[in-house]
Amino acid sequence: MSENRYLQWMTTKTPSVYWHDSAVVPELDAAMENGACGLTTNPFLIASTLKAQPEFWKSVLPGVDQSVRGDERAQAWTAQAVTWLADKVHPLRAGGDYRGYCCAQTNPAHPGDTETTIATAKAYGACGDNVVVKVPATRAGLEAMEECMALGLNVAATVSFTVAQVLAAGEAVRRGHERAKKNGIKPGLGIAVVMVGRLDDYLRDVAKDTRAKATEADIIWAGTAAIKRAYRIFKERGYACMLMPAAARGNYHITRLAGADMIMSVSHGIAAGLVNEADLAPHIDDPVDPAILARLMEMPEFVKAYEPDGMRTDEFITFGSCNRTLDQFVQCGWNILKGLEL
Repeated sequence: MSENRYLQWMTTKTPSVYWHDSAVVPELDAAMENGACGLTTNPFLIASTLKAQPEFWKSVLPGVDQSVRGDERAQAWTAQAVTWLADKVHPLRAGGDYRGYCCAQTNPAHPGDTETTIATAKAYGACGDNVVVKVPATRAGLEAMEECMALGLNVAATVSFTVAQVLAAGEAVRRGHERAKKNGIKPGLGIAVVMVGRLDDYLRDVAKDTRAKATEADIIWAGTAAIKRAYRIFKERGYACMLMPAAARGNYHITRLAGADMIMSVSHGIAAGLVNEADLAPHIDDPVDPAILARLMEMPEFVKAYEPDGMRTDEFITFGSCNRTLDQFVQCGWNILKGLEL
């Protein structure tokens, strides 16, 4: 990646924090040269980098014993890779809050199992004080989030696409922080992800199937509209929890949020697309066109995503984007790690 004026502006002239969205080391190195101060991973990203650079990873990881199989093996590979990556970015902790962290995602095959999620989160948390454990924004995952926050772990609610989900995460962080402080424990980082591009992907198919009035030009505003609304509410309520837009599908998912006090998860491909971005101006407070919102609001699935009370907590796991994303993380990530040999 060449010098990226946009990302350098974003990280030095706005409140935004830039985390790289990949576990590929050369891509991370390039991102760090342009202001990245942390990184996000998931089972797909961990499996992808281990398979793409086996010789490198064999040279830096201890490896997993052949007797370790199944979920235990996938967790072991994740822990080893994340430990190495967390060590790499740890020096950036000196730069301040939300800097020098690496994410590790819990088993995506058990999004409804609170105890399993907590156990995996504790194991990942032991990999380093700068590891952020990603739990699903399901009812069980949010229960695990509160418990882990109470233990002082750094936690991000992911597989999240809706205002209702991130508000529930903000409340889980608040409760967890209160419990931690009561027990003399220093609270960890709390993060709530909105997978803006994956929401757009889902609604695009819904719009076609239901013959909705919303056009493609409307659909690509859906994720942005949801996180903008969540951002306003987060500021009003003063949550000790940072929003993170993720799964960007184009420059617009970053530039429309410019100036936000958020952690921006930016992949190598999106970063490359921003190299020639000339609009160095904040847009987080720009409203979404009311006509676009009106057409999107005719879609019940968008209403679920956009309204603060669009879904109950026990409905989060049933949302279409949630099922799609979990399935990809299982099939294209976790299951590969279960059988991986280097």
